[in-house]
Amino acid sequence: MKTLYEWAGGAEALDRLTEVFYRHVHQDPVLAPVFANMSPDHPHHVALWLGEVFGGPATYTASHGGYSAMLGHHLGLSITPEQRARWVGLISEAADEAGLPSDPEFRSAFVAYVEWGSRIGMENSQPGATPPPHAPVPRWGWGEAPPYEG
Repeated sequence: MKTLYEWAGGAEALDRLTEVFYRHVHQDPVLAPVFANMSPDHPHHVALWLGEVFGGPATYTASHGGYSAMLGHHLGLSITPEQRARWVGLISEAADEAGLPSDPEFRSAFVAYVEWGSRIGMENSQPGATPPPHAPVPRWGWGEAPPYEG
């Protein structure tokens, strides 16, 4: 069976997704303040992260530090529940616009990950959060939960 990464269309599709998504983020009154100072490479880094999570190459870990680094980027952001929910909704809409597969099985797995991952990000963005110093990148598959609590 293909991985979610392969089913989505690989690196090109995930780069397309994050480019579409972050164009909308910059115009969104709820999310624009959170991402106002992001680097121009941020969409590509998120595409690499999603690729690794969905069963693609471990490029994010090799180039950007893996799970601990990803959590570290959220420290101190104080993401609100409204911002988290808007992030999930907007990336789901961007998946349509970017032409990701629309079959229910893929979209169910995709949305399950962005729901789970965004909640981990929000939790670790709060004052006093102490993310785990070493944890593996979650590997998300067809209808699977992550292999650990994060």
